[in-house]
Amino acid sequence: MKVYGVDFTSRPTRRKPIICAECSLIDDKLLFVGLKKWHCFTEFESALRKPGPWIAGIDLPFGQSRKFIEEIYWPDTWQGYVSHAKQLSRKGFKSALDDYRKPRKYGDKEHRRATDVAASSISPQKLYGTPVGYMFFEGAPRLLEAGVSIPRLQQGDPDRVVVEAYPGVLARSIIGRRSYKQDTKKKQTTMQRQAREHLLRAILYEVIREDYGFSVDAPMCLADDPTGDKLDALLCGIQAAWAWTQRDRNYGAPTETDPLEGWIADPLVCENQRARQSQSAPPVKRFS
Repeated sequence: MKVYGVDFTSRPTRRKPIICAECSLIDDKLLFVGLKKWHCFTEFESALRKPGPWIAGIDLPFGQSRKFIEEIYWPDTWQGYVSHAKQLSRKGFKSALDDYRKPRKYGDKEHRRATDVAASSISPQKLYGTPVGYMFFEGAPRLLEAGVSIPRLQQGDPDRVVVEAYPGVLARSIIGRRSYKQDTKKKQTTMQRQAREHLLRAILYEVIREDYGFSVDAPMCLADDPTGDKLDALLCGIQAAWAWTQRDRNYGAPTETDPLEGWIADPLVCENQRARQSQSAPPVKRFS
């Protein structure tokens, strides 16, 4: 099966492109094939329309929290509010989120989805620092328009399947909160490189097999990139491959997945989310 892992950016350029790791899942091994760089959204859009069968894991929030959607009075379907957000324009989207946030009390300005809580990831409304809000704005409408299948969110072409990936949760399960990447050249360190090498070496030595169900074959040179984008693309591919192995069980999506919010395709996140939603089971703490 063709598997793609995509490290997304809300402003692709030649200096900071969208990175795609091409892989192949054969039996119980994920083989890294090569890298592609997309310097503009047109290239990304073309890739989404490439005939299948394939599955891709893309590092961007596919949805917003139910609380935000309901309180800002946007359409109450994923397709509806994604289309609405796109129609606002990038500037209008920013204004809508800023206006929503301003009058609210501290601690209630930006909301997380159930899957964000399970993954310890930030709110998809965030526009500053790591601008995942803009990643949603630029990415989700393109997924909608491409007609791909997104388990629990959109029934599209069954041969082109896309799931939400989040490489940070896989990285933390191996190296904890150690920093392993940095876009700013002056802030790139030897310790970060060592963390990347530790992370990739552990993956290649089958540390993840118990949770993900397969081994990984990839070159150590992926750890050379100080931005971590190439390594993150591989991690997204691992999460997509895991989802493919769960295709007969809704690609691993928790039964309680909110159809407005979506979910992150990762066994540790899904396990934690199920535990949090169960009144009888304590939260699963596989990562911090």
